[in-house]
Amino acid sequence: MNTDQKALQLLFQRPLEPVFTTRDGGKTVFDLSDTFYTDRYRNNTQEVSDRFGQDVEVKIPLQEPAKIPNLSFAKSLGRKKQFSLFNTSHRDIATELIKIFLAAPNVQQLASIAAYCKDRVNPVMFQYCYAVCIAHRPDTRDVDIPNVSQVFPANFVEPSVLQDARQEASVIGKAGNRMVLEIPVNYTASDREEEHRLAYFREDIGVNSHHWHWHLVYPASGTMEIVNKDRRGELFYYMHHQIIARYNVERYCNNLKRVAPLNNVRDPVPEGYFPKILSSVLNRTYPARISNQQLRDVDRPDGKVELSALEQWRDRVLAAIDRGFVENTSGQRIPLDEVRGIDILGNMIEASPQLSVNSQFYGNLHNEGHNVISFSHDPDNRHLEEFGVMGDVTTAMRDPIFYRWHSFIDGIFNKHKALLAPYNAAQLQFQGVKVDYIEAKLGVANARPNTLLTYWQKSTANLAAGLDFGPAQDENIGASFTHLQNAPFTFTFNVTNSSGGPLKGMCRVFIAPKSDEHNHALTLEDQRLLAVELDKFTVDLMPGVNTIRRQSTESSLTIPFERTFRAVGASYQPTAADELARFRFCGCGWPQHMLLPKGKPEGMVFDLFVMISDYAQDAVQQPNNLPNDACSTAFSFCGLKDKLYPDKRTMGYPFDRRLPNNTLSALVDSFSNMTKTDLTIKFSDRVVQ
Repeated sequence: MNTDQKALQLLFQRPLEPVFTTRDGGKTVFDLSDTFYTDRYRNNTQEVSDRFGQDVEVKIPLQEPAKIPNLSFAKSLGRKKQFSLFNTSHRDIATELIKIFLAAPNVQQLASIAAYCKDRVNPVMFQYCYAVCIAHRPDTRDVDIPNVSQVFPANFVEPSVLQDARQEASVIGKAGNRMVLEIPVNYTASDREEEHRLAYFREDIGVNSHHWHWHLVYPASGTMEIVNKDRRGELFYYMHHQIIARYNVERYCNNLKRVAPLNNVRDPVPEGYFPKILSSVLNRTYPARISNQQLRDVDRPDGKVELSALEQWRDRVLAAIDRGFVENTSGQRIPLDEVRGIDILGNMIEASPQLSVNSQFYGNLHNEGHNVISFSHDPDNRHLEEFGVMGDVTTAMRDPIFYRWHSFIDGIFNKHKALLAPYNAAQLQFQGVKVDYIEAKLGVANARPNTLLTYWQKSTANLAAGLDFGPAQDENIGASFTHLQNAPFTFTFNVTNSSGGPLKGMCRVFIAPKSDEHNHALTLEDQRLLAVELDKFTVDLMPGVNTIRRQSTESSLTIPFERTFRAVGASYQPTAADELARFRFCGCGWPQHMLLPKGKPEGMVFDLFVMISDYAQDAVQQPNNLPNDACSTAFSFCGLKDKLYPDKRTMGYPFDRRLPNNTLSALVDSFSNMTKTDLTIKFSDRVVQ
């Protein structure tokens, strides 16, 4: 790795420590001029330079910034305040910092400017803005963006584990002799709390990291070139829609009913949540929300929102859906059609200020809902409490109310979808293609077709990079945690092409629950809304019978375990060029270990649905001739870097709209290019190392 890349990478480590302290396991330090020191250390530059410059292997010199940035815009967000992407004023400050980073003329100046800013702005905001910059600049493609769970482990780990980690690293000098610490499985609630049955999903490190990384790749504000991505609003809808579908399926797996949408913000919230994780900046736990908490107007120095405003924005959006159009700031009517309607609504409801057709009129429904909920414990700042986990994209998915709020948001999108005409035969069929046989099978001898397995797995993550003001002898402080895992399996599909010539298709794979928590059969409309996408890929069909095989680890949704929990540092990186590229860039994607729902010990039966659509109607002509880069594998939720979304169909097709049949069996009987079979997922309540 060259020095420029190394300098940029090191700025992700030890996010709360001054820029002059050692990094890279105590082996590397920046060689800085007095310009970089803040007022606190300016009179002690020689002392701290001597102290931290001793016994290091590498000193990386940083250029003087060509122009010292004016950071006065960031003063209102103090270094010891929580940063929230849902807060409009915080987001505006972040936008200005992102612009400064993107404007750096080269990587050397980017490193200098970022190092100068690092100790002068809010550290959580710095890490977000810096990561957005690294992800979007063409000259920083080779710089690792570490997983947020390693930069701010306090947001993911029970606090006593961090204390134990510092103690272990202080006492035991050699990493190989250190004990791997264990993150407790059940520390936020007991089994007396019904919602705690889903803690393994809500509090999964990979799930929460995915949510953070998605918002990193698709920021709601910034320069237009990083905000205005292809079908961004639709992707906001679909990614969150799939999370809600998955969550509801997991509830069925645990004999719970579907989550109740938070349709009325004036009703008490029965679900309490006590997160028991630390805010990295404040070193205080995120505030809890007691059961039956009443939501109230928020009136705080850095943000105000009234419940009546949420209701007004909701009513205006729903009225626009009923009318079939929205109005921009000039009064022009923009139709909510079947192609662009969902994208318009997504940008309007999440309220990207640059992409919403009329943010003044339609408001900021999604983000301000997060704010109202996150401040329910202290809405008027009388107790000087910061926001709860719902105010932070790295922690919001831990809270049961996240799924209630997003079920409400998803219901708005579904209202639009329900008003569209059902798919017709011409939109669903693929003449000359017949799916004859489908199966999913474990890769072990004598495995039964269409019976898959889930279990608990104990794995280890490295906390060293984010363990601020702790020992820095090396870069390995391990903590083990238990998470859901699925045994690898292979799809096999037999497809007949009777067209007389070669064809190209898009294979779309979903599972849908067959029954609810009471074992009552679900209607096709219920299944449509609960359908979980497992994979999507192109297939070449030669005349006659074709056998298609696809590994579960190749899914278009997921990133593998080692990318979700990748270690920090050159010694942990793969050496093969293609694997190294994937390691570096591809943090966005649903975690592979959560591809399948948990199932039940006795087995839970799903419909495995496979459809091959006509690629001639699916293909997207990319505006440039760039080959698929290493991030093309998890495009279903994350799109393609610097490219158009690689599927012309609306996201979730064919389950995103009403279908022309009453049952799923009747649907597949009507179209030869699709079929279904029973798929059983069995859960084994054992822990595998």
